[in-house]
Amino acid sequence: MHFMQGFAAREKALSPSAPLFVLLGLFLLLLTTPLGAVPSDAIDVNGRESGDRFTGQQEIWHDPDDSHTVEDVTRIYESGGFGPLLSAGSTGLKKGAFWSRFALRNVTEAPVSLNIEYVDHQLIELAVFQRPLGAAEEFEHSLTLSMSEPFDHRPVSHNRFVFPVALAPGQTREFMVKFSSDEAGYVFPSMRIWNPDNLRSSHTIETASIAFLFGGFFLMSIFSLVGGIATGSHTYYAYSVYALSKITVWATILGYTHQYVIREGFEWRYMSISGAVTILCGLIFARIFLQTKKFTPKLDYVVLLMMANASLLLIGALLEIKILALVTITLALLLYPVMPVIGLLRWRQGSREAIVFAVAWSVLMVGLVVQAFRDIGYVEHNFINYYWPPFASFTEMLTIMAAIGIKVRRLRQEKQLAETQYRRHLEQSREELQDLVWARTRELEMAKRQAEQEARTDPLTGIRNRRSFLADSALQIKLARRQRQPVSLLMFDIDHFKAINDAHGHGIGDEALRSFSQTILGQIRETDIFGRLGGEEFGLLIPEDSKNAQHTAERLRDYIARIKVDTGDGTLQFTSSIGIACGEPGCTIESLLKHADRALYQAKSRGRNKVAEHPAEEGAESH
Repeated sequence: MHFMQGFAAREKALSPSAPLFVLLGLFLLLLTTPLGAVPSDAIDVNGRESGDRFTGQQEIWHDPDDSHTVEDVTRIYESGGFGPLLSAGSTGLKKGAFWSRFALRNVTEAPVSLNIEYVDHQLIELAVFQRPLGAAEEFEHSLTLSMSEPFDHRPVSHNRFVFPVALAPGQTREFMVKFSSDEAGYVFPSMRIWNPDNLRSSHTIETASIAFLFGGFFLMSIFSLVGGIATGSHTYYAYSVYALSKITVWATILGYTHQYVIREGFEWRYMSISGAVTILCGLIFARIFLQTKKFTPKLDYVVLLMMANASLLLIGALLEIKILALVTITLALLLYPVMPVIGLLRWRQGSREAIVFAVAWSVLMVGLVVQAFRDIGYVEHNFINYYWPPFASFTEMLTIMAAIGIKVRRLRQEKQLAETQYRRHLEQSREELQDLVWARTRELEMAKRQAEQEARTDPLTGIRNRRSFLADSALQIKLARRQRQPVSLLMFDIDHFKAINDAHGHGIGDEALRSFSQTILGQIRETDIFGRLGGEEFGLLIPEDSKNAQHTAERLRDYIARIKVDTGDGTLQFTSSIGIACGEPGCTIESLLKHADRALYQAKSRGRNKVAEHPAEEGAESH
């Protein structure tokens, strides 16, 4: 079209005496121009481009099946099949691939090196074909940039697709670029033209800005984690995880995860996975912060539905079920406005921080809406709306942190008010409460003593339980060590106690344990420490040396053998095996128990109703 308009203008300017030259020129032009081609004006470049120049969107063609080769597309272009993009910058959600044709002309007398940058992050693959403008040869494949390829395969290190172009002095090259989105996706067929040095400088500033953004998310996460540790509040912990998820999702969506973290084996579904995790973390935090379960129980079911939907989105992304992921992400966006509504309702209920939360969530919603309108082609793609969603997300987090601060301040004020009212009430009722306090104190002291006694006493036999026995024995051993006095531990085990229970029942067994305990108590001193270790095992710590401990053990064994328990069908008598361990320098109650247990095993192995003293024989094991 541009060629025909120019030709018409030149024809009008010619004099009547030049028809031969016109026909000759037209003939030569037809020889050098492919049949049916309508070459567009090339974009003039001089090597100083700073990204404000774009490849045109006037020559675009949609391949719905992504089945055409560059030769097929060239024929379609030459037959006039290409046309302008009829939107603000995006093709909208379409299947297949899009092709864009443009030409670059070096207007200088020196070689020019350029970088051509794709303007968005939502592309799976970009293939570049080129040839000299007007040449009869076919387009040659220059390179293919793919999201699934290792990042090191990219000729230019950038989080978005960038390919280099070299133009000789005065040269014009024609490009055919294929944009693929893997079945269905959004394509922005325009590309920025850069001088390589200018692109590196811009990318450095852009990366530094995003790093600052991520640093803010990280600091918010750390502050919240510290707040959670200090207060034990689940709100802080949930916010900390939510802030970290923001770093993950935006780093993945904007391409930095592929550039710096997963440089090989990166998959497109990672974006959906990180997005699902962030949505789920945000909903969990919102549910905790707004206390929807307590104050808005009906709407809490909607929040639970949103959380379940986010979980399905995560499952769909993990299992690559694209229809599930598409349905769930659409439902998630449709349900997002519920959260500001809940925030407003909680504000009406008296929660001042809830209105700040509603504003924060609304800011995030605006960012997502802007991105949606940009993706479907209603809003022009530019630097502002490209980075609006992540910066809106950052603003949301800052606002929510302010809301948390307001909530903490409110809780502190409520606490101070409650304390003031409580003190005033105490002052007004001091005389009346004093008597009640004293009475209650006496009751508590009695209850405490009783509880302590119960905690130290075996409920069946009335003697020390294991914990009390161990504690008192440990103190007694330390005292004996300081006073250089001997100490010995006797461990008792009622012989064949299981047979007693089996033959006479547990009631008679319990009576046997009580009779055993009372017999021992009647034969020892008050300073001796006697307790039930468990089951039919008992322990006795006495301040005696080995010889006296042996004598005491034999004496007690004899008294035990005299015990008689009335079973109703007759009289029950039983015996006990006793193991002795004598204290040594540096001994503990644990070591004495271990040695006495080995000695007890020896007593039982000798036929029971015996007394044995540690050390046990080599190779003996505790029973």
